[in-house]
Amino acid sequence: MPSINYSIRRASSVVLLCASASASAQVSSTAAGPAGVPTAASGALRANGPETVRNVVPADVPPVVPGALPAAVPTTVPSIAPAIVSGTGPADVPGTGPTTAPVTTLAAAVPATTLADKEEKPVKADPPEPEADAAAGMASVTVSAERPTNRIDRQVYDVKDDAAASNASVADALNKVPSVAVDPDGTVTLRGSTNVQIMVDGKPSAMLQGESRGANLAAMMADSVESIEVINNPGAQFGTDGGGGPILNLVTRRNRKPGGMASVGANGGTGGRYNSSASGTYNEGPWGVQGSINVRHDGRNSTGDTVRDRISPFTGERSHTVQRSRQEGLNDSAGINGAVTYNLNARDTLQASASYNARSNDNSGIDSYVLTDTRPVVTSDYSRSSRRSGDNTGYSWGGRLDHKGDIDGELFKLDLRVSGADISSNSAYANTYNVRPAGRLDAQARQANLNDKRVADFTADYERPVGQSMVKAGFKAVSTHNDIDARYFDINPQSQVETVSSTRTNRFQLDETIVALYGTWQTRLNERWGVMGGLRVEHTDLDINQVTTGVRASNSYVNYIPSLFATYKVSSESNLRFAYANRLRRPGDYELNPFVIYLDEFNVRSGNTKLKPTRTNSFELGYESRLFGMDANLRGYYRKDSDAILSRRYFINQSVLLSTSDNGPGSAASGLEFSLSGKLMPTLTLNASGNLARSEQRILDDTGQSNRRATNSLSGRVRLSYQLTPQTTVQSMLNAQGRTLVGQGYREPTTTFNFTVRHAYTPRLDLLLDIQDAFNGNKMAFVSDTSTLKENSLRRYDGRVMYLGMRYRFGGATPPPRRAGGAGPGARPDAGSGAGASTAPARMPGGR
Repeated sequence: MPSINYSIRRASSVVLLCASASASAQVSSTAAGPAGVPTAASGALRANGPETVRNVVPADVPPVVPGALPAAVPTTVPSIAPAIVSGTGPADVPGTGPTTAPVTTLAAAVPATTLADKEEKPVKADPPEPEADAAAGMASVTVSAERPTNRIDRQVYDVKDDAAASNASVADALNKVPSVAVDPDGTVTLRGSTNVQIMVDGKPSAMLQGESRGANLAAMMADSVESIEVINNPGAQFGTDGGGGPILNLVTRRNRKPGGMASVGANGGTGGRYNSSASGTYNEGPWGVQGSINVRHDGRNSTGDTVRDRISPFTGERSHTVQRSRQEGLNDSAGINGAVTYNLNARDTLQASASYNARSNDNSGIDSYVLTDTRPVVTSDYSRSSRRSGDNTGYSWGGRLDHKGDIDGELFKLDLRVSGADISSNSAYANTYNVRPAGRLDAQARQANLNDKRVADFTADYERPVGQSMVKAGFKAVSTHNDIDARYFDINPQSQVETVSSTRTNRFQLDETIVALYGTWQTRLNERWGVMGGLRVEHTDLDINQVTTGVRASNSYVNYIPSLFATYKVSSESNLRFAYANRLRRPGDYELNPFVIYLDEFNVRSGNTKLKPTRTNSFELGYESRLFGMDANLRGYYRKDSDAILSRRYFINQSVLLSTSDNGPGSAASGLEFSLSGKLMPTLTLNASGNLARSEQRILDDTGQSNRRATNSLSGRVRLSYQLTPQTTVQSMLNAQGRTLVGQGYREPTTTFNFTVRHAYTPRLDLLLDIQDAFNGNKMAFVSDTSTLKENSLRRYDGRVMYLGMRYRFGGATPPPRRAGGAGPGARPDAGSGAGASTAPARMPGGR
């Protein structure tokens, strides 16, 4: 099964501390909303008090001079706006530790190498290569054999050698990363939290924000991704657009070798599923071109059952509802991307890139609804069929200029990225009644929804060594536009005339512009400690337009975000890392939209303009070493949220539940994360990881009382890779997710098992057998329990799916036979070395 070979770069240690303050303003305005639902006011545009922002970042400090690592973090902002300040950061900073760097991989390919296999050699830090720095704009690390991998603020997991990468989506690849989970509906969580930002090469993308994220992750092919970086405690170079929480950074593949190479692949699966992709690169002289194209026909049919009791707060009497549903329909998706690089001269490089993805939203379904009152008498019994059509499209384009200065390590960069995402759907409904609800006349209806998001991001960065230190400064301007348009029509069954439903039709717009400046300074304290400080200043303008009611509101504010980071080198094989971050999670567009959005006959959704941002204090202490000849990592973490944005549901009539968001008194999460990766024997590699976690939430019930809920859980993954023959690799992976607190209840544990066989039929042709969810464990089960609501919900998805496929490579060097375990347990040559290394300051990758 695709695997994750996890090992952490033994780099020198650097300790960096951080403190931060922010300022914000407050504006408020109100307006009436739909009946029976929270007011549709533009609501309070709240600004919370100053936020302290702290974090830890670079893992590797240069031998004599720590290479600069970006600063990162969000700060206070008015409650109403999801801020869009994103950042980018280090791509390669030489380390002060051992010369070898273990790598975490999702698959097999290279024999393992222990730290003892390499000698420490002084290496002078080289200026960045333009193509290699594609991820630099974002505090990300491009994984390649000669570059360092992990940093103090992140772990890096290789995707390129995953045995199932040629068949998997990016959502599948994320599901193999420790402590990351992707639900069948596309919801991404990290350490149990849904507040996760996803970036591509260190840049925010409209395609991976909001409602379109799940569909686009399922449409993107995993073999276009080089590595996945997990940044649990983002530094000051990272903004908070798209969430403000931990970051998952997708580092795309880059090839800089002269000449051309290409590969094509195709896979066919059960139930008519299939996918195919082709990619290629060509480099000659000053030019470099690369691109890929893919098509996919995939998805999961599902069935669901929900049993719900509404409890009267006055009499305690119960009314009972049962909802059963079935959804069918596989989705078609296609994607294309390309990049061109041109070296103007020895110092200047230009790059242009573009991508486009499209995925259908077509499906059909039928839901049955039965309502029993307190007597008990069945007062409603009917079926509702639905047929949906629509598309999910996304695009991005951008350009970049890199200029190397007169001195070693001096670099100036300009970068422009524009991206957009559209979700459109048109659903037709028809009811068949056994027992018609009182006053219910409509038998047919239609719903048309459109969600449009646009992001434009411009950055400029400058860095240079000053004495034995590295100094860096940068500018960023980002503009985000959100437009949510929901329309609902009742249809006369005789005349087929459509009538607009005023309570289910609305339009909401949110515009945000952020301008930021930042600076960082990094130096070395002694042989074991290093330090880096930074400051970011952000100015934000926010505009809200409730088109349906004509209510507008605006706000602007300034934030100051300082930061500091650190690591400590315990021994030649062991590092101690500490991280602290103070982050701000701003409400998103759907969380702020006060209008009612129809979901189904028993469920509707509405936002809350009075939401305040969630402040998070996050601490982490990690230890990396060797155990039984394998790489071992242990991390303890603690996260405390104030004004936590939590989902809350309550009845607006006898059978309909409204889902909305409120600020809870607070929540907390703590845990112990661990991993072990390496060879159990020459042909057998183990990759194991786990998270022993405790989550606590304080929520307000329907009566306004504060209730505390807590749960303990154990989640983990175990991957075994066995080299059956020099040409054949067998992989199996067990993925178990523990109980997770969700809204006013929790999600039950789930377990899945995947199995993969990859055979090198020739040095250029690979054959693949991939079995996903072999034991049909794919399900989502939720339990809600409040003073007025008792609910059990279960949705099962088509489980076991089998694929057969192939991939053929053209041009380039003939690859060596695969070996079990991949590069994971082995160490990579380091770009820098220990205390005796070159005194030239290391290059500081770009922040944003």
